[in-house]
Amino acid sequence: MKILDPPAVRRWARLAADALGQARTEIDALNVFPVADGDTGTNLHLTMLSAAEAVESLPDDVDAAVVWQTLSYGALVGARGNSGVIVSQALRGLAEVLKDGADLRAGLLRASVLAREAVARPVEGTVLSVLESAARAVQELEGDLAEVARQAAGEARAALRRTPEQLDVLARSGVVDAGGAGAAIVLETLAEVICGDSAGHHEVPAPTHRVSPMTEVGAGYEVMYLLEADDGAVAGLREELDAMGESLVVIGGDGLWNVHVHVPEAGPAVEAGIRAGRPHRIRITYLAESTHRGGAGRGVVAVAAGDGIAALFEESGAVVVRRAPGTRPALPAVLAAIRQAGSEVAVLPNDDGVRSVAAAAAQIAREDGVTVSVLPTKATVQGLAALAVHDPLRRFDDDVVAMTDAAGHTRYGHVTVADRAAFTSAGVCRPGDVLGMIDGDVAVIGDSVEGVAGVVVDRMLAGGGELVTLVTGAQAPEGLAGRLEGRLGRTRPDVDLVVYDGEQGGYPLLIGVE
Repeated sequence: MKILDPPAVRRWARLAADALGQARTEIDALNVFPVADGDTGTNLHLTMLSAAEAVESLPDDVDAAVVWQTLSYGALVGARGNSGVIVSQALRGLAEVLKDGADLRAGLLRASVLAREAVARPVEGTVLSVLESAARAVQELEGDLAEVARQAAGEARAALRRTPEQLDVLARSGVVDAGGAGAAIVLETLAEVICGDSAGHHEVPAPTHRVSPMTEVGAGYEVMYLLEADDGAVAGLREELDAMGESLVVIGGDGLWNVHVHVPEAGPAVEAGIRAGRPHRIRITYLAESTHRGGAGRGVVAVAAGDGIAALFEESGAVVVRRAPGTRPALPAVLAAIRQAGSEVAVLPNDDGVRSVAAAAAQIAREDGVTVSVLPTKATVQGLAALAVHDPLRRFDDDVVAMTDAAGHTRYGHVTVADRAAFTSAGVCRPGDVLGMIDGDVAVIGDSVEGVAGVVVDRMLAGGGELVTLVTGAQAPEGLAGRLEGRLGRTRPDVDLVVYDGEQGGYPLLIGVE
């Protein structure tokens, strides 16, 4: 390969994103500088994933300049955290040079220079040192593109091992720099694409010992936002934010900027952005709180009424809040679960009556810097459908949209037994009658759980459906699920069926149709 053509750029972006995704947990474990918030690997992965998705959305026939510019833009708008913003700026430097087919050596040098210029107070022993070492190592190299890429990747790995010698906090914590580890992987995957090597495991040096993160971080806020502003206004913003806090990184140009800073109070940093232009996608994280939470990164909280249902959600990685059927969970229990789940949390209330409690807990958590979205799941089967498409490696907003869409395309029903006489949309019911509910309304009244369940499933499938989910309860008749499965096999062999033992009380059967 003589140049990085558009297909190669696409392959590299995806390969780098996937490699960072595989290594993100190990990189998170290295994260002690500039704050020990345990999310550098996740942030780098999401930054590179944004760049990869941007170039993959382009038509196949666009030229190299468009691909490189799109890669740079995707990284800019998707940059997360201190290291993610710096790596985004390095990609911008590569794009500026390589969009015209120039030498990779010049691109690496420009990447290093722009990354360092973006940081208000550069520190050695960080991702900046790794990028600079890689660039310097190839400037006098006479080899071809493949040799330049191999040498840069090798030097990045060597520079990473030297970072504890340059930064005392790394040496005391027994780790290499987390951001530098991610940058090394980005350059290694670049070499793999250029040289035609098959992707292998990218080693992340494990900590040799660790100190408590709280010895390295105090209270404060990480503030990030995209800023639409004239280039001339950004110089004043840099000075203002630099006086307010630390870890200031401002990248971008041509009217669009990505701003990152750690400050004692978040409000003034946002107000400074408003004076400079129009900030949006504002993200505020309480740094001290992030070190106390049981989880970092992406998480899901699910409310469950039944041990079997709780186990299903837990097996899928959710933090579960248990409640008795017909009751609401306590607000402190939901709040504690959100804080345990991570810094970005999707909440599945799975019942209309629980939504208000979940919303109140979410509001409190947001004031602590947690990003929370309460999804409109009205039933357990909708929560299961949402969790089935949950992807912690996807951008949070995109993940919430996908989960909400899955829940919204799941009709829900259940079978229960009336405990009193009442007027319903299907007529008068008496104590002991079996009620079949569809989307919250009584649709069928009968005298057997199996008979009513069959009618409910048939009516729900009448509007279309490919997958039926049955969740049996503690009072379900023995063999109910098997008999319903046989019935479906005869009447709707085109439909897939999934059966769970939910052990829930009050509802012998929960039904979902997707």
